[in-house]
Amino acid sequence: MQSVISSNIGIMGAGQLGRMLALAGYPLGNRFTFLDTTGNPSAGIGEVIVDPDNQHLADFLDKVDVVTYEFEHLPVALVRSIEQHKPVYPSSRAIEVCQNRVEEKTLFDRLGIPTPAYRVVESAEQLETAARELGCPVVAKSVTEGYDGKGQAVLKQPEQAHEAWVSIGHSQLVVEAFVDFVREVSMIAVRGRDGEVAFYPMAENQHVDGILRYSVAPLPDLDASVQQTADGYIRALLDELDYVGVLALELFQTRDGKLLANEMAPRVHNSGHWTMNGAVTSQFENHLRAVQGLPLGSTRAIAPTCMVNVIGREGDNAALLALSNTHLHRYDKTERAGRKLAHVNVVAETHAELLDKVRACQAKLPDAPPVSWSFESTL
Repeated sequence: MQSVISSNIGIMGAGQLGRMLALAGYPLGNRFTFLDTTGNPSAGIGEVIVDPDNQHLADFLDKVDVVTYEFEHLPVALVRSIEQHKPVYPSSRAIEVCQNRVEEKTLFDRLGIPTPAYRVVESAEQLETAARELGCPVVAKSVTEGYDGKGQAVLKQPEQAHEAWVSIGHSQLVVEAFVDFVREVSMIAVRGRDGEVAFYPMAENQHVDGILRYSVAPLPDLDASVQQTADGYIRALLDELDYVGVLALELFQTRDGKLLANEMAPRVHNSGHWTMNGAVTSQFENHLRAVQGLPLGSTRAIAPTCMVNVIGREGDNAALLALSNTHLHRYDKTERAGRKLAHVNVVAETHAELLDKVRACQAKLPDAPPVSWSFESTL
C-alpha cells in the first residue's frame, strides 16, 4: 500500500466541506489548493484559485498531486479532463451517476437496493398520470441539479401537476411515491484505494423544508440486522463504482424495518459531521486517508452525539460553548436566509442526556425547529 503523506491535495469547490477537509488534513502534513468554479469561495483556508471561466486549470494541476471534490454538481467534462493529468477520487463515473437521479435509480435497481416506487416523466401530462398511478401525495424532483430541497415539489392532488411542472422548470423529472417511514437515516462509509471498506454507525436525520437540521448517532434502538443490511447496500455501491473516499447513502426506514434508498452523495456529507467529535476518526480524515492510499481509521462511535445545523442566523455562540461537551464549528460565512453557517456537535454519556442537551442548544439558535427522534419513547 502506498504510504506517502504530505500530498498536495486539490479540492474542487471551496465551501465549508472543503474547509473541514483541510482542517482534518493539516495534522497529516497535507497542503491544499481549492479550485472554485462559482466565483464565490467561502473556504477561507489554503490557496484558492477562483476560476469560473476555466482559465486557470493548468495552474491548479501544477500545484496538486491528487484531486478530490466537496460538491458533486460540477461539470463532468471538467472532472474527466483533470483525470487525464492527475488521480481524481472519487472518479468521474461516481459524480456522473450522482448528478442524475435516473442513472442513480437505475444503479440502485441493478444492485438490488430497494427504493420508493417511482416514475420518470417528461411533461406535465405524464406527471399527472404518474401522480394518479402512484397515488398522492407524491414528490416530483428534477433529474439533475437538485439538493437541499431545491428542484422539488410535493403534489397532494394530481391536478397540481401543471403548476409543479412549471415551478420546477426541468425537462425531465423523477416522481416518487411517499413512504410511510419511521425515520430518515443515512449511512456513511469509506473505501480505500486497496478496496478496504469501513462503515460508520447509522445516523437518524431530521429535515425541515428539505434541509438537514439534526443528525444523531449511534442509534440506541437499531437492530444489528438493519445496520448490516445498510452496510451491504453501500458496500455494493462502493465496489460497483470502484469508489475511493467517503460515500453517503440516505435511506428511509419503514415500520416493518425495511430500508429504502433515497439518494447518495459522492463526498463527505452533512449527516456525517457528528463524526468530528463523536467518532474515533472523522469522515474528513478518513476521506483524506482513502484518497492518499493510507490505512483507514476506526469508525467507532465514542459516545452518543448529535449534530445541530446552524441555518440562516448565528446563535448565542458563547452560550452554546458554555454547554458541557458541546463543540461549535463555524464556517466563516455571512448570515443569509437558508444558508448553512455552522454546526454544533453535542456529545453526552447517554441518549437521554443528549436529548436534554440538544434541546438546550436548540433554544439558543434562532428559528431552530423542535427536536424529534424516533426513539425518544424508549429513553
